[in-house]
Amino acid sequence: MNSRLASILRKEFIQITRDKRTLVIILIIPIMQLFLLGYSATSDVRNIHLAVYDQCRCSESRALLDAYRAADYFQLAYTAGSENDIRLLIEQGKARAGLIIPPDYNTALANGNAVVAFILDGSDATAGSTALAAATLIGQFQATQLMIQRLKTSGLDASSFQPPLQVRTTVWYNPDLISSYFMIPGVIGMILYAITSILTATAVVRERERGTIEQLIVTPIRPWELVVGKILPYVILAFIDTLEVLAIGHWWFGMPVRGDLSLILACSGLLVLSGLGIGLFASTIANTQQEAMLTVWMTLLPSIFLSGFFFPLEAMPQFLQWVSYIIPLRYYLIIIRALLIKGVGAGPIWIEILALTVFGIAIMGAASIRFRKRLD
Repeated sequence: MNSRLASILRKEFIQITRDKRTLVIILIIPIMQLFLLGYSATSDVRNIHLAVYDQCRCSESRALLDAYRAADYFQLAYTAGSENDIRLLIEQGKARAGLIIPPDYNTALANGNAVVAFILDGSDATAGSTALAAATLIGQFQATQLMIQRLKTSGLDASSFQPPLQVRTTVWYNPDLISSYFMIPGVIGMILYAITSILTATAVVRERERGTIEQLIVTPIRPWELVVGKILPYVILAFIDTLEVLAIGHWWFGMPVRGDLSLILACSGLLVLSGLGIGLFASTIANTQQEAMLTVWMTLLPSIFLSGFFFPLEAMPQFLQWVSYIIPLRYYLIIIRALLIKGVGAGPIWIEILALTVFGIAIMGAASIRFRKRLD
């Protein structure tokens, strides 16, 4: 290696080590990607929340529930008092499936013609297809076990018996389990979140890099006017992109738009508020556009992998599921998928709407205070 090349390498490494903030971020991001992808990047769905409406409450129905519990695919999370309770739990996203056992289950099982209903939430195609296959296999296994028990007690040939139990599955909202119905609403959330946070952060820092922000400060413009003036164009662009994705998703991919459009846009505005707050907060930390981009990416990576955008939350470790509760995009994806695919109103998802509102106000408020102090 000649001396000239060595001098250039030494100079570059000195510049890199001087910018310690960027260096730390660059070294942390690969570690975050490793852990997030290592734990969250899986479609092996387990512990799907199951709501059970057991009208028989007999030993036979308890044996069926034990079979579902032992399979490790389902978690018997809710006991419903009616079919409407199951519908409400699925609409709210608390349960991904519902099992309805009829009141005469034990009698019908003894007669060899028992039927139970298994309802699946098809809005998440990945979890829905796994649950559909698991529910069918568990029902077939339970029916086979019952047949074996009868053969042992009667001594008859197996050909004279029909399976005494049948599990009839029904998929709501997305009967064909089309994956684009699940992904397109997630794309809307990512567009809103990424555009507002990244572009807001870089727009403010760009003014600081060019030295024009000092010229704006000495003008009669108030701090809040400067903030609104800088971020409002990106809000408009984000909503234009949202309408574009909605239109293309509906007319080209056939994605249903069952909810009220005004409610969809209002809830999207709440996510935009969080994105703007994160971008504005990043602009108060970073001194260059590169630092601003990397700082925003520190929040985007957990949002992409821990919000349910790519991978079901049920498939993640419990710790990461708890972490996901502090990510605004998690609540928005529940809201937008419920509005578009399920066609619900604000009632079943009011908790998510409230959480998104609190996050938006808190993040934007903290960022505005810090930005105002930075200007002062």
